[in-house]
This record gives sequence, C-alpha cells and structure tokens, in this order.
Amino acid sequence: MKIAYLEDDGPHVERIRTILAEAGHECHTFMDGSHLIRELKRENFDMLLLDWQVPGVTGHQVTIWARANLTERVPIIFMTSRSLESDIVAALTAGADDYMIKPIRQAELLARIDALARRANIGSAQEQQTIEVGPYRIDATNRTCYLRDVQIDLTGREFDLVLLMFQYVGRVLSREHIGGTIWGQAPSAISRTLDTHMSRVRTKLQLRPENGMRLTPVYGHGYRLETVTDPLDQ
Repeated sequence: MKIAYLEDDGPHVERIRTILAEAGHECHTFMDGSHLIRELKRENFDMLLLDWQVPGVTGHQVTIWARANLTERVPIIFMTSRSLESDIVAALTAGADDYMIKPIRQAELLARIDALARRANIGSAQEQQTIEVGPYRIDATNRTCYLRDVQIDLTGREFDLVLLMFQYVGRVLSREHIGGTIWGQAPSAISRTLDTHMSRVRTKLQLRPENGMRLTPVYGHGYRLETVTDPLDQ
C-alpha cells in the first residue's frame, strides 16, 4: 500500500518507515501537516498514519481537512503519545479509524494496518487475477492484455505499466511512483524512457475516448488513466 506518514520525530520516522518497507508498503513521510495537505490535493494515498502534535498543521487538523475535502474516504490511524480518553474521542470524532498510543509495537501496527485495509477493501484491485474495464481485459496471471477479446502484443515492461495503470484507474500516479515501481529508479534517471513507454502503451491499447479510456499526462506530476463515458469528451 501507498502510505502517508506524518511525524516529526526523526528516529521514530526511520523505525516506522523501515517496518512498513519490510512489510512491502510504500511510505511517504511528512513533518508538517500543511505539507501533507498540499500533497493530498494532488496525490492519492491508500492510508494515512498521523501523529497528533507536529509543527504547523496538526494531525487532528489534517484529519478534519481530509474528511471535509477528499472524495474518497482514506483510512486514518493516529499514532501518538496523547493517551487521554478525551484525545482518543476527539480523534475518532474527527474521522480517524483507529488510534495507537506510543510506543508503537511492530506486530500490532502491521496487524492494525492489515485489518483496516481489509475493512476498506484496499488492495482488492491489485490482488485480482483479471481486471476488466470497459472493452479491456488484463490477465495478471498470464500477463496478457485484450481489447475486445483481441490480444495486444506488449513487451514485459509495457505490460507492467498497463497493469499498474489499470490497477489505479482514475488516480494520478506520480512519476516517482511509476519509476520506482516499474524501473526501481528515480524518475530523473528514466524520464525520457518513461514517456516513451507511456506513448507506446497509449498507441498499442488505443486509449482514446471511443474506447472509453484516456491516458493523460498531469503536468509536473505524472499520468492518469481514466474512463470516458462520453465519446465526444475530448
């Protein structure tokens, strides 16, 4: 999962980031709630882990903002030293889904993340063996892609891109996320290669409105694959 983590304690950040990475999660850290809110306006996360008291905008304020402004309900776990019942009630009332009191225990944290992910059905798209969107069918097991039952010839890297994009239809994927997931490198190292592959995927899959799909670059950020309900919507 792609997790945003708000915490200003350096050693604690490193410990939690290591725990999450070893469990296969992608962790993005923030030390100020205002920075996290700015990122939430342009990037999607599967879950938020929030400390309460951080510089600037607090975790509690981030929760209130997220519930008021995000169209999707992103699961939120508080991880804080504030242990008063009134604090727990305030966080849950603001929209948090779970509350953990420091020190955080590794096994408990991962169990709570997994439990909350199951409740929110996070990862269900990634776990599907076959993804069907409009006239497209992507078979993750056999690594094949079809448009109206006609198989599309793709290289291995192109199929990885197609699978990633169809797993997150409607969401903006940053160049950092795509580069790290597909190439294991920073976007600066594979910028031209990434754009070339995206162009080939768009052409081979005929990702255009008449087929109900559109792949568009998001300036300065990444790419988004989205459905198009009106063929005239250009």
